[in-house]
Parts: sequence; structure tokens; C-alpha cells
Amino acid sequence: MKAGRASAVDRRAGELDTIAAVLPADRRDELAELLTDQDIGTLRHLVNEGMGDNTLRALTSDLAYLEAWGLAATGSPLPWPAPEALLLKFVAHHLWRLEQREVEPDHGMPAAVEQSLRDQGFLRSSGPHAPSTVRRRLASWSTITKWRGLEGAFTAPPLKSAIRLAVRAAARPRKRKSAKAVTADVLDRILATCQGDGLRDLRDRALLMVAFGSGGRRRSEVAGLRRDQITVEEPVELQDGTKLPAVSIQLGRTKTSDGDREEVVYLTGQPVEALNEWLAAARISKGSVFRAIDRWGTASRRALDPKAVNDIVKRRAKMAGLEPREFSAHGLRSGYLTEAALRDIPLLEAMDQSRHRSIQQASSYYNSATRRSGRAARLI
Repeated sequence: MKAGRASAVDRRAGELDTIAAVLPADRRDELAELLTDQDIGTLRHLVNEGMGDNTLRALTSDLAYLEAWGLAATGSPLPWPAPEALLLKFVAHHLWRLEQREVEPDHGMPAAVEQSLRDQGFLRSSGPHAPSTVRRRLASWSTITKWRGLEGAFTAPPLKSAIRLAVRAAARPRKRKSAKAVTADVLDRILATCQGDGLRDLRDRALLMVAFGSGGRRRSEVAGLRRDQITVEEPVELQDGTKLPAVSIQLGRTKTSDGDREEVVYLTGQPVEALNEWLAAARISKGSVFRAIDRWGTASRRALDPKAVNDIVKRRAKMAGLEPREFSAHGLRSGYLTEAALRDIPLLEAMDQSRHRSIQQASSYYNSATRRSGRAARLI
């Protein structure tokens, strides 16, 4: 590497360090090599604008992939704005048919481009990409283009037509993020593995119950939950006089909320008791609620990584005798809505807790639950 190039990469790596808290810092050197000075400047601007951490991570990941693909496919960094021909090439490289490649070897992504991305760790599986992944990366590309004050060809009819035809030709069925929903019966089996009084059992029990009971919180919301987001509320009194502990959780800005809108959900009963047990045992009075636990069983000061939430669900599912590949952290979210449907809780009431904004998306879980338990599914 030439001295000038090396110094530029080192400088960009240093600039990435200043925003490492919201970026995949484990790939800092790789990002510094791929991203341009203008890319880094855009990311710094977005940090200063207060963009959500998870959105920024996704944009950074997509931008790094796009730059790596652009270099492999054209030999040059991405041009801004990208011409329509380059966008069409991106679609052609990522949405293609396996059957067609058998008769046309050059169909889809060229072997040299694919190998380059694989060597850099950007490609792990073989075959065409999921249409949702391609659409997301194009959306990220378009968003970053606009933030640079430029206009791209992302709404051009030829591009829309190419995507539509490629998706139709691929005929790839859409899959849920979690193959199976973590409904109440499944959650009970998983929670049965958390009956010990060690910190790991107390944490996992509280995490699972809080995530489910608060409306099926996303793993990023669970991992990022802080003590100052939780407020003790007046106990909820039942008809028999029983009083249940209650708290409110201020979510702040979420994936679907408006920037100036406060998102608050409520938690009552057993999840609150489990949360209090964990906080007391781990002596957490401030900072992150759910934390890593080292090999000596001591709670760290650092928050859990969002991926760890997924790992906890899978590990506990395996301990419960379930197939871990069928469950993920998102199964808590889909499971909450599915369980609400099974218990005849009105859709809008469930959405008020889950904070879904799309009735169409939320109602899909209700429709599935109704069909599965309805008379039409058990004629014989």
C-alpha cells in the first residue's frame, strides 16, 4: 500500500473511532479501507443529526457492501449519484435464477465479483439474494444519495420494472424472521429452564418476560434498555383485591416512531417481579438493565449486544427441548401478537402495547391465529 493511501486509511480509521459507539467497530479497519472520505463525512453528519443507532449501523453495513460491490464490479469506488445503468447492474448481479445459470453461466453475479465479496466476508451463502435485502440496500443507497444533496435514478421506471420482473422470476417465498412464534405455551417451556437463582437464570428470565410482556420488544430495544427508562407506577388492583406491581417503560425513538414522539409501554405482574429480582441480585441501580455475565457469574457493566438477545432465545429453546433454528428474538414479537389474537384481545389494544403502526402487518398475525384455530382448518 502506498504511503499516501496508508495515511488516508489510518485517518479514516481514527475518524471512525470517534463514532464507534454506534458503528460495527469490530470491522473498523475494513470500513476505513472501503469507505471514502465523503462516506465518513456523511456518517459523521448523521451521528450529529441524532439518527438512531440501529438505523445508522444498518446504513453503514449497506454502504460498506455497496462500496465493496462497486469496486469488485467496476474497479472504481461508487459514483455519486449512481447512474441508472449501475443500479440495473446491481439488480442483475443480485436477483437471478439458479435454473437460468445452469444454461447461461454468465447469468447473475460474475464469478470474479462473487469471489471478491466472499473473500472480504460480504458473501457467505451462495445463490441470489433475498428481494428484501436488495430492496433495503437500494433504499439505503437512495437515502445516502439524498443526504448528499443529490438526485438518483432510484425511482426510474426501468429500475422498478427490473426489480419487479426479477422478483417474479425468482418466485422466492417470503419467510418470517422467526419460523415459529414464541406464544405463551412456548414461553412457559423456555422459562422453565430459568428456575435457578444464579445471575444468568435471573437475567434470562427477566429478559424474556420483559421482552414478551411489554408487547414483544425488538432485540435492540431489550439490549439497549436503561434503568432510567423504567418508572414505577401505582400497583394494578384486580377485582379480588390482589395488587400487581407495575412499571412504565419509556422506549424513546423506535424503529417505527416519529422523531418527536414518546413511545411508552406498560408492564404488570410477574414480568415486573422477575425484573426486580434481576436488578436486585445484579445490584443495578443505573445504566444498562440487561448485561453480559462473565464466566465467573459476575454481571458486567456493559449492555448486552442485540445479537446476544437472539442467542439467549435460541439457547433456552434448546434447553427446553425445542428446535433452536425455529425460534429467534423476533419470535417474542410475533408471539405476543399471536397470543393476543388467541386470547381475543382487540387488535388495536395489542398494537397499543406492541407499538406496531401498520394494521396490515399486525393483523397478519391475527389472521394466521384465527385461521389456525378456526373451524375451516379442522373439518376432519
